[in-house]
This record gives sequence, structure tokens and C-alpha cells, in this order.
Amino acid sequence: MGKDLTEVRSPQRKLMPDTVGSERCEPTSLRGIAKRARACKHHRFRDLYRHLNAGFLLDCWGDLNKSAASGVDEVTAQAYQEDLEANIEALAERLETKRYRTKLVRRCYIPKENGKQRPLGIPALEDKLVQLACARLLTAIYEQDFLDSSYGYRPNRSAKEAVCDLTFNLQYGKYGYLVEADIKGFFEHMDHDWLLEMLRQRIDDRAFVNLIRKWLKAGILETDGQVIHPGAGTPQGGIVSPVLANIYLHYALNLWFERVVKPHCRGEALICTYADDFVCAFRYREDAECFYRVLPKRLERFGLEVAPEKTRLLRFSRFHPSMKRRFTFLGFELYWFEDRKGTPRVMRRTARGKLQAACRRIKEWVKLNRHLPGRDFIDGLNRRLRGHYNYYGLRGNARSLWRFYQWAIECTFKWRNRRGGKRKSFNWKTFTQALNRLGVARPRITEQKRQHVVFA
Repeated sequence: MGKDLTEVRSPQRKLMPDTVGSERCEPTSLRGIAKRARACKHHRFRDLYRHLNAGFLLDCWGDLNKSAASGVDEVTAQAYQEDLEANIEALAERLETKRYRTKLVRRCYIPKENGKQRPLGIPALEDKLVQLACARLLTAIYEQDFLDSSYGYRPNRSAKEAVCDLTFNLQYGKYGYLVEADIKGFFEHMDHDWLLEMLRQRIDDRAFVNLIRKWLKAGILETDGQVIHPGAGTPQGGIVSPVLANIYLHYALNLWFERVVKPHCRGEALICTYADDFVCAFRYREDAECFYRVLPKRLERFGLEVAPEKTRLLRFSRFHPSMKRRFTFLGFELYWFEDRKGTPRVMRRTARGKLQAACRRIKEWVKLNRHLPGRDFIDGLNRRLRGHYNYYGLRGNARSLWRFYQWAIECTFKWRNRRGGKRKSFNWKTFTQALNRLGVARPRITEQKRQHVVFA
């Protein structure tokens, strides 16, 4: 009757996880984890480590930043990709047999706007890949637990949305006092024991938790060759660090505010957080003062400390509209101001320090690139202008956008006329004509209409 069906073998399947839908999307395993986490808030996941297989790692490879700097092993994404499937198979086997070992984290420093340096940690390529896989698993679980008032490092959320939603809540809520706060050296001071204990609230998988512990305890190779073994913190720059930071703040700050602070307040209270930068608003002064006193003690319990220069209590009310009563959040200054009809509104403008720093950067770029041909120069200038507009283009901030634009144009006129020779390249009339012909990006409002999140 023909060949037995058991003798017919199908071709070997490629190393890709099962997905649903016509477009590339997340594996069905992640959807199942998210669904279970959403349905049962007290469920502890036991089999996360087994998801770190070759198929899942290969899917994560597609989301890895291939142009990022290499770690201590100096292995680049291009070199690793030459024999990608074999390399990932070997990595998955080491994970399965518990022979995976983390490599040292390469330390580098980038300058901050205040003149200080921000320490970053660059893991090795395979460590980045496994961290990305773990970060996706953690995100599937904890996105069901994180509060709506938390915005930092979360999918489909941004700093600009945090500013917009905070503005909406302050405008239409009953708040009169504000506590502006920032955590000092947050990523360097997260307590490892507390973090692992927080993970165990949702994860009952010793192998997976031990993997997180390896990254926390991994040695850091400093620029001078010295190896440091950290007792606290997680390197800023590690792929798994943002979600770990969110988990830490979820238990240390956000849940505490929601379950303890708000029930003890006489009036309304809200919190809006973006990683270690957060703002709290209260209806009554005594509630704000009590929170201001208790906050340092709460953070100290988890090894954290508020930055005194960035933490304060201020009056912020529609009944006292004044630009002097303003606060800074995520690069914006927020303040009450009466519009043309005399209605008090929460206004936003680019923070003075951020605007000055942006002007310094654009001036430096113009000076260094004034030799470029006209079209190449304008293309590079437009990329920087549009990047500024995309973030700071909120309603009510047009004046700050035009200040930045005019400064960029004045710098361009000045330094393009200093490309050598005794005669100027342009007078103002011919310069303006050239700008109109080449098409310099003008300021525009980029804020989109959307459903605002109410911090109930």
C-alpha cells in the first residue's frame, strides 16, 4: 500500500520560535507568560530558565543593537554573525548544562552636562544576548504589575508622554503642593540582596535568579586595567539593567506610595516616575510635608539616598500662578500661567540648562562641519534640529523651539562665513535665499493627540 508514513521525514526546522500572526511579533511563550502574570498577580514562575534555548536566543538576536561597542572579548556582531546558528547553539548548550560564565564588564565614561562623567558598563556580546533574552522574559511578567504612573525604560512609553500625562493631571487635578525628587547614584547603589528578594516575589526558578546574580556580581574592568567586584548596583549600559531598575523602584517606591502613602493622605496624591527621577503632588501641605520627611527614611531602607540639590517641596497651585513657582522634570520646566483669557494653565518650556546645552552642541557641530558642501551640511543640521523638535515640540513650547532654531541659524551664518579667504561667503540676503532653497527644518509641534493616563 506504499511507504509507511512514519518513514517520511520532514526537513529540519530552522531555529525560530513559534509566533502568531502574519507579521514578526513576540514568541507565543512570552504571550503565555504575560497572560498568566496578568491573570494571577501572586503566581511565581518556575520554568523561565528553560526558555533560554537556541530558538529564543536567535529571535532575540534580531533585536540586538549590532552597532554597539564590543566588550572585553572584542567580539563584534559582524564576526559573531558569520557562523550565527552554530554560535547560538553552542551558547544555548552552555546555558542548558550550566557551563555559561559571565565575562568582565568593560567600563567607559561619557561626559555629563554638569561637567561630571557618567559611568557606563559594556558587557561582552554573548552576555548582551542572554541579558536581552532575560529582559524580555522579565518584561513579559512585570509589565502586568508596573503602575500606570511609571514610565522609565518601558515598551511603548516615553519621557515625553510622562511630561504630557503629568501636565494633564496637574491641570485638572486638585493639587496644591509638589515634591520634586531625584535619587542619588541610583544604578550604583541598588542593593543586590533586596533586588534578588524582589525577583523571588514573582520568580521561583533558582537557575534564572542565579543568572541575574552572576551579572550583578560580574567584575568591572576599569579604564586603568583594575578589576572591581561591586557589592551593590548594576552597570548602567547593561541590557537587563533597565528592567531590574524598574523592578527595584516598583517595590521600593511606587507600590509603597500607592498602598501606604496615598491611604494616609487627607487629600488627593499622585506620583509620576521616570526611573530615578520622580514628582509627587498633594492637595494639602501637611501631606506633602509628611511625605518629604519620610521619603529619605524609606529610600535608606533600600540602600538609596535622595539628591539634596534636586529634592525640594514647593507650592504649585492654580491660585498662585507664577513662573517663579516652577519645577523641572525630564528636561522641561512646568509652571502655572494665565492664558489670554485669564484661565490658569500648566505651561511647559524647555528647561534653561537643557536649552543652553543644546545650543552649545549645535554650535560645536557647526564649527566642526562648516567645511561640508551645502547639501551635506544642511542634511546634518536638519537631523539635529528635527531631533530637538521631536522631543521638545510640546504645545506651549514654541518660543523655546524658535530660540533654538534662531541660534542654529546665527551660528551657521557666522561659521560658514569663516571657511577661509578674506571675503565673506554670504551676506544675510543670499544666506536666507540659500536656506530657503536647501530647506532648513523649521520648528514644529510634534505632540500627538492621545488618551492621557489619569493617575487615580
